[in-house]
Order: sequence, then structure tokens, then C-alpha cells
Amino acid sequence: MDSITFLLDGFANALQPVYLLYALGGVFVGTAVGVLPGIGPAMTVALLMPITYALDPAAALIVFAGIYYGGMYGGSTTSILLNTPGESASIVTALEGNKMAKAGRGAAALATAAIGSFIAGTIATVLLSFLAPVVAEFAVGLGPVDYVALMVVAFLTVGALLGASVLRGLASLALGLFIGLIGIDDSTAQQRFTFDNPNLVDGIDMVLVAVGLFALGEALYVASKLRHGPVEVIPVSKGKNAWLSKEDWKRSWKPWLRGTFIGFPIGTVPAGGADVSTFLSYAAERRLAKGENRRQFGKGAIEGVAGPEAANNAAAAGVLVPLLTLGIPTTATAAMMLTAFQRYQIQPGPLLFENQGALVWTLIASLYVGNLMLLVLNLPLVGLWVKILQIPRPFLYAGILVFAALGAFSVNFSPIDVGVLLVVGILGYFMRRYGYPVAPMVVAMILGPMFEVQLRRSLQLSQNDPTALFSTPFAVVVYATMALIFLGSWWLRRRQAALEAVTEKESVSV
Repeated sequence: MDSITFLLDGFANALQPVYLLYALGGVFVGTAVGVLPGIGPAMTVALLMPITYALDPAAALIVFAGIYYGGMYGGSTTSILLNTPGESASIVTALEGNKMAKAGRGAAALATAAIGSFIAGTIATVLLSFLAPVVAEFAVGLGPVDYVALMVVAFLTVGALLGASVLRGLASLALGLFIGLIGIDDSTAQQRFTFDNPNLVDGIDMVLVAVGLFALGEALYVASKLRHGPVEVIPVSKGKNAWLSKEDWKRSWKPWLRGTFIGFPIGTVPAGGADVSTFLSYAAERRLAKGENRRQFGKGAIEGVAGPEAANNAAAAGVLVPLLTLGIPTTATAAMMLTAFQRYQIQPGPLLFENQGALVWTLIASLYVGNLMLLVLNLPLVGLWVKILQIPRPFLYAGILVFAALGAFSVNFSPIDVGVLLVVGILGYFMRRYGYPVAPMVVAMILGPMFEVQLRRSLQLSQNDPTALFSTPFAVVVYATMALIFLGSWWLRRRQAALEAVTEKESVSV
């Protein structure tokens, strides 16, 4: 009952007119960036972070949460109408959604994506509301050894599972750890990795790295890969096919629910998040389909849109569980939200619900409000999102570069920061160019200093006995779970590869 009481208090704050405006602005911007290919929520949060310093913490976090949820919604529009996923989690939606659009059923595909996203987002937010306080209460009793185990799992799973290559993911992780440790050693007060450069004594600001990797580096990479000429968008159908038929509703509601309960638990663990959950949902729907419905897969099956889109949005809510209760991000956008917390001197973790209860419950309540706003925005405003797709790419990416430079300069009002931004941005471009994922680097840079503190504390308490890192039952369970995650992810990767191969073969034959 306490959770319900706190949630009602959160609604009392979140429904204030000013916070409603911030939520509306966040979901609107999030949907827009989800629609645009190559511009994801992580990039947008990184770009807007310097601009939101003037806002109070609740307002800023409501904006960022709205961007996160909106990005999950908006990616389906590009996937369905353009066959170009705006977000990596929307890749699966393109498999069936674009086929539906080509068959004149684009409106039905967009409708099932929007309604499924709303249902999944609402159910997952309810689960977040009741699960997060329980996890936080349990986590209060965790010690340094337990936190070391959790961070090792986060490092290895994020490094190994995000990206096509395990070695490249771990290399990105190592680079992030190195950058995160630049500056002053908290224990000895000695400089490390500064190379006698006074500008590095205070370390490299996380915002500069985030903006450089997600905005500058990503913009350079995507701009270098874009096609020349106008973008061809499949028109949204009108008339009798402009809405879900009775048969569409019958075929969609079960995939919506299945996708929700596939996506949420996968989102709560560092096992690939929304990307893995969407492929798993698609595979489940394909396997469960029968008769004529099964034969439609590869040609425009509505279940192949409904299930993955629900899984996508449910996973987004699941990601917030470890972020709020343990302070551990499992995706790039969650890492950026953790940075936003830290900029306001707030550390997510077990004591967050106790020390910043009003803020957290206001944030959770805003997720319900934002989810409803997204349903209202996505169904009637499809035409607006289609027009956004027509923005000339040179204007779009020139604007991103300008905002990135201004944001970097506004952090400390130093031209040196703009130079750091340029170096990190070029590094981000080459990482994307050669297949090195940037998310492990960001997660490692944020968690690296925290990991060092907990590791040293654990070794000091055990008089430098390394076996003490396996001395608690919780740590043993965490490491065993990590092994299961790797085995499960290996199986999911094989399933995903087989599914992609079958789908590609069917696409060629059609």
C-alpha cells in the first residue's frame, strides 16, 4: 500500500501544469528523434543535458524520461514507412511493418505499433512502480563485495553483448575505464593518466564524452552513410484500411501481452535490452502463429509488428529498475540518465527512494502521463512525423553539430572543451566505422570510478584477500546468474541469426 500512496503523491506533483508541459515536450522531442534515422534517445539526452542545467531535477528527469519513451515509440514510424529503423530496437518492426505498408496497410501497422506500445508501456510502468521499491529495500543490505559483483556483471555483459563482436565490445569497455580514471586518485591524491596536462587534472567531463560519442561521432557516421537524393516514404493508406479491423484486433492483443512480459524482464538485466527482446518476441509470434497467419510472416504479418513493439517499450521500463535501485545502467540512454542524476548531485541506488522519494515517484508518475501523451501524439499526428522525415539531411546534421559544440562550450565555458569534443567525436566516428560499440565505453566511464571505490573498500576489509570477492552468497548468485545470462544470450544470438537468415531468404523469394 505504501507504493500506491507514494505513487499518488507522485501524480500530485507530475500533474502540475509546468511538469505536464515538460512531459509533453519530452515525449514530442523523443518521438521526433525516434522517427529520424540515426538519431536516438541517447544522442538527444546528451545534446539537451547542458541546456537543462537551469531546470530543477524533477523537470529535467521528466524531460529525459519522455525522450526515452518517445524514442521507443517513434522508431516504428521510420521502420514501417521507410524500412529504415530510427532505433536499433525497431529493426524487427521493419521486417513485417514495411511489408504491410507496401501492401497498403501502413496505417494498420502504425496503429498496432502505437496501441501495443501504450499497453506494454503502461503495464511495464505498473511493474516498475511495485518492483523497484522492493529491489531498493533489498539492496540496502548489500555490501562492497556485492556491489563489485554487480558491476563486474554490468561491465562484462554490456561489453560482450552490445555489438556484433565480443572483443570489440570489451575493447570499448577498457577504453571507457581508462578515460573514467583520468584525473586525481581519490585514495592517494596523486595525478594519474594526466600526462602532466593541467586540463586533465579534474578528469574528462562525462557530458563532453557523451555528446562527442552520441552526437558528433554518430552524426558524422550517419551522414557519411546516407543516400543522396530525396527520401522515398510509403504513403499512409486512407479509407477502409486506415484503422485496425476486427480481425487485426483479434490477432494483435495476445502479441501485445506476450511482448510485454518478454520485454520487461529482459530489460531489467544487462542482456541486450530492447534489441534482444524484440527478436525474441518476433520469434515467439512466428512460432505460435498457425495456418494462414503463419504463412503471412515475411509478407506482412501484423503479429510481427504488435509483439516486437510491445516488447520494445516494456524493455524500456525494465531498464529503469536497475538504474533507479542499484545505480547501474544497462543501456546507453540509461547511462545518460545516470549522468543527469549525478549532475544534480543525486546518486541512484538503494537509498534513492528514501533520500529522494518525492523526486523518484514524480518521475515514475510522469511515465504514466507521458505514455498516454504518446498514444495521443502517435495516432493522429502520423502525417507530421512523415513530414519530419523530409527534413534535408545536410540541415539536420549541421544543426546537430552546432548544438553539440554549443552544449560542450556551455559545460564550463571553455574553448578547450570544444577541442575535447572534437577529439572524442572523431574517435566515436571511427569506433562506429569499424564496429566498436560506444555504449560499453560510456557505461564503463560512468561506473569505473564507482567500481574502483567499492573494489578498494572490499580489499581493505579483507586485508587484500581476493577470495573475499566471492565470500557472500549474493555475490556467488550474481556470478552464477552472469554465466546463465551469457549462455542465454549465446542462444538468443543464434536464434536471432537464424531468424534473420530465414527472413532474408523469404524476402528474396518474394
